Amino acid sequence: MGFSQLADDQLQALREMSNIGMDHAATALSQLMKRDIHLKVSRLLAMDVAHVPEFLGGTQLKVVGVYLKILGDARGNIMMVFTRENAIRMLDSLLSRDKPRGALLSELELSALKEVGNILASAYLNAVGDRLKMTLIPSVPVLSFDMAGAVLDSVLSEQGETGNLSLMIETEFSEDNDTFSGHFFLLPDHASIDAVLSKIGQGRNPESN
Repeated sequence: MGFSQLADDQLQALREMSNIGMDHAATALSQLMKRDIHLKVSRLLAMDVAHVPEFLGGTQLKVVGVYLKILGDARGNIMMVFTRENAIRMLDSLLSRDKPRGALLSELELSALKEVGNILASAYLNAVGDRLKMTLIPSVPVLSFDMAGAVLDSVLSEQGETGNLSLMIETEFSEDNDTFSGHFFLLPDHASIDAVLSKIGQGRNPESN
């Protein structure tokens, strides 16, 4: 069982649900940054978790990852991943920064990125939970700034046996004429996949289990 077994109409329903969540996340992020930020789901793919670093650009790519557990009526994990360059662009919008682009990130900057991840995940889960009439509670976020392979390994060690498939939500961030992308990965446990599909009227045929 997993996202790899979902039909096109089920993935489309999940995409529509994710767009609603991202609309709410955009509102929350705009309030934080005090300017209009737009988020749009540009792609939604089902993939094996092991392929995530390769998809992002390789295990050696420097990324910022924010990881939270999903608690409540559905269980699993959510991970947000930004390349270092895109994380810096976000920090430039959040903070008054006057430092070389290659400089190490300060504790304040890392804390700011963690807060961005927390706000995005919380707004997304609140919106999706309202739509599905489910209680979805995010845990305290954990931030990793490392190579993509190491970030994924740390997430998998926390994830345990919840599953090895993920739903990748590639999200486009735009402000005026400036656009960059980030990646959200939903890693629900097996039972939660069916619970969510049932709520959006896309329950799976028992023969597909």
